Amino acid sequence: MPTCRRKRVVLTEPSEALLQAAKSNPNKEVYYLQQTGEIFETYEAYAARMSFYRLKQFQCEVTGKSGLDYFQALESEQQEAQTMHSRFPEPLKAAVLKAVQWQVVGRLDHLVEAVFDRFKDRYFVDEKVFVDAQGDKFYAKVVQVHPPKTKGESVGVPVENQASSSSVPSPPHGTADDDAVQIHKIGGDLKIPAKEALVRDDPQKYLYKVQILEEQHEKSHEKGKAASKDKAKWSGSFMDVQCSVISRDRLAFSKSILRRFIRDCVDRDAAVASPWTVKPVIAKHYGVDSVMPEETRKGVEDIKRGEIDKRKKIWEDKEGPPTKKQKKMTAAQEERVKALAVAAEKREREAREKAERQQKAKEEAERLAAEKKKKKPIRYPTEDLDVRLNDKEKKAGLKVKKPTPSKLGLPFGENQGTFEAFLTSWNFLVIYGQPLHLSTFTMDEFEHALRHSLVDPPCALLGEIHSTLIYNLRTVPFTRHSAVLSLLRLQDTLDEDHRVLGVSVDELAGAMADVGNNWERIPLRHTEMRDGWEEALLGCLKDHATLDNFPRLREVLTRLLFAPEPTEVSSSSSSSRVSSPAANNLSVQSSPSERYYALPPADRIDILTLMCNLAVSSKAVHSHMESCEEQLTALRKEKIEIGRQKKQYTEEMNSLAGETEVKESVTNGIVPDEDTTMHESSDLSDVPSEDGSETASTSSARQKRSARQKDLRQKAHTQAHAKQRELARAQAASAKQALAEHRRLDEEVNKLERRLEAIEREFRKLLGAVRIKPLGKDRFHNRIWWFDGMGSASLLGSGGVVQYGTGRIFIQGPSEMDLELMLKRDDDDYEARRLEEEGPEGLLAPSEWAQYAEPEELDEFLAWLNPKGVRELALKNSFIKWWSHVAPGMRKRISDLNISAKLPEARRSTRTKSSGHDVSREPYMMWTNRRAVNSV
Repeated sequence: MPTCRRKRVVLTEPSEALLQAAKSNPNKEVYYLQQTGEIFETYEAYAARMSFYRLKQFQCEVTGKSGLDYFQALESEQQEAQTMHSRFPEPLKAAVLKAVQWQVVGRLDHLVEAVFDRFKDRYFVDEKVFVDAQGDKFYAKVVQVHPPKTKGESVGVPVENQASSSSVPSPPHGTADDDAVQIHKIGGDLKIPAKEALVRDDPQKYLYKVQILEEQHEKSHEKGKAASKDKAKWSGSFMDVQCSVISRDRLAFSKSILRRFIRDCVDRDAAVASPWTVKPVIAKHYGVDSVMPEETRKGVEDIKRGEIDKRKKIWEDKEGPPTKKQKKMTAAQEERVKALAVAAEKREREAREKAERQQKAKEEAERLAAEKKKKKPIRYPTEDLDVRLNDKEKKAGLKVKKPTPSKLGLPFGENQGTFEAFLTSWNFLVIYGQPLHLSTFTMDEFEHALRHSLVDPPCALLGEIHSTLIYNLRTVPFTRHSAVLSLLRLQDTLDEDHRVLGVSVDELAGAMADVGNNWERIPLRHTEMRDGWEEALLGCLKDHATLDNFPRLREVLTRLLFAPEPTEVSSSSSSSRVSSPAANNLSVQSSPSERYYALPPADRIDILTLMCNLAVSSKAVHSHMESCEEQLTALRKEKIEIGRQKKQYTEEMNSLAGETEVKESVTNGIVPDEDTTMHESSDLSDVPSEDGSETASTSSARQKRSARQKDLRQKAHTQAHAKQRELARAQAASAKQALAEHRRLDEEVNKLERRLEAIEREFRKLLGAVRIKPLGKDRFHNRIWWFDGMGSASLLGSGGVVQYGTGRIFIQGPSEMDLELMLKRDDDDYEARRLEEEGPEGLLAPSEWAQYAEPEELDEFLAWLNPKGVRELALKNSFIKWWSHVAPGMRKRISDLNISAKLPEARRSTRTKSSGHDVSREPYMMWTNRRAVNSV
């Protein structure tokens, strides 16, 4: 039975009320747990029990494996029990179970030890054993067991298997049935002490007749034919042996497997001194008496009574002896008792006073510790909301209020839901541009394309986006005419005359019948400007969309297939950025190629959102994600290797710098050599003597000696200068070589750093295809997003030119969970603080979006971040890491917007006749799909 917190899991029994209700109403519906057989009256009880069983807190009682749910633990126990029962010797099972029946042993380990000692040298008929004879080990089967005789039997030798029965000795006395009753009866009885059982039923005196089955442990290949002949010789022969030369397979009989067998087959109550009992089903199978004999019952009760008395005596000794009736005391005894009472009262009073003093001292120490803790300075970084600007920091110029991010500047910012769907679609198309065979485009180009409302000229960006998604969705399983079926089910819940935009469900289904039926086979060629993609889009919606995954399905299909009356059609807007207003009633059937550009941007975004959500499950996208995971692993390994090389080069550079400093110090501190010393000593010898009695001959000899010494000094001086010049040249060459090596290592380090920067950019691209993470959070848990440089987009173009995708930083409001955590804080002024630091316009609701589009705004936001908080410190570090790409990207976007705004004015000034704005020269209209070559 699986255990939970070291306790067996007890199955729930049906309540009495449920049993009575079942008797009175046999057809009463209940909840049945099939795996355990439990019955529950209510679904809540059933679900609670199932949830309990699904918790990963159960343990397999047999193997000890933990961290499993109940059903896994139960399956593990069943498999282990099946394996154990198949290995444990079948003839031994009944004897072991009869031995442990009704045994009163405290621990299971002690019971296993006793059983193992009794049966390790006792064997039974039909057991498979190993026999050691004549230096070889044979695998044999016990055929007969002969109880002890008056004289010991010697170990037999193999007897050749012959056809006659003379090779099989007859039993010494009695029949096999008579012996079966007597064998190991005393030795296997645990009620008899071990020593007495050994004397009365010695296992060494048993004689076993075994039959050789096959030779085991044959390892030598050199014996060859001789070993085969020996095996054929002894196979099937009989021999009489004693237990000293017999052994069991350790996989079949050992203390561990015996313990598992006993634990699986027996049980006992939780009461004191309860006996071990074989489970009824197992006892019936192996013929074990399941009714306790009267003599055994009395013995068990005596043991139980003795154990209870022992515990009672221990408890009474702890509580003290029972009070007895006191005899009348004398006056001296009374005085002595009073003195003892006074002394005891005094000791008690002193102990009480001491305890009070200790308690006061403890409270004082706790108070001092608390004050010390309060005075202890805060270690930064800490929780952001615990950081407050003090007056000194405010005077230093630190900003209190965050710059207000723009909500209206967002694409389709008038509706937060539409913007989020727009952002999700753009992000998917850019990140998975490689498997979709779609070139990257900026968010501004995507916005302007969705606002394009002119049929002529058509927008190539819209055609490429929808075509690549259609090609991708052809590999995703779909249900034919799922949209029509979903609309017909909706019709059953509506009135007969219910219409949307003046069109009923039947009319809409009829119009859809002949449009886009072969969408999965229509060739949408890039060279033909993806002609027919609108009809293919409608066919794709017919087979992939339902009201469940596309709630506005009916309205969108109606606008794609029906047009207003010709008199009601409003003139098309000359600006590509303003959509034509949709008519209220659409009565004229039309085609998707004519009606798509009349769709409002919100409907187009909804269509793309559905297609992107479906494309996530395509094989191409999944394969791309797996490829990105593999490349990420390779980049991580390369980054570690580059770090090691960089560290090695830096250590070599430091070593070279240290050697150069040592050489310079030695050169600057050269001590005078022997030549200099000689020179100085020679100069001293030139000092004239004070003795005035020199002769002329002595003066002449001195002059000659002086001239010779002068020549020697000059020669030594010249040699010294030559040595110094040679040493200086050697040092200069060594320094030059060291400098060249230092420059080379510095160049290598710079190369490694540039490679690390490239790895970081590549890592960001690949990671965006697997999971997108924000740059970080501010103190109020607003999430900061930067979407550039992810997936198929790059931060740098050819030649190191800055590229951008959004050119903006997006702010998303805190999640519901973060908001609840902030509200649970002890700060009562949390709302007031947020209002003060973010301002009423800067407050963002959960999942609400805003943006910073100007570099100056972002600079102010970074100045507002306080690095003393853990979240804002991490956010600031992220900005520092990517600042060389964030700021240039924002400036590049502003420059592109200014250029595109000036171009129309310049074009108008060069024409004599103004014919309106030339939409075809807009950046989004000039976009081309360079990856479309491999898409068809």
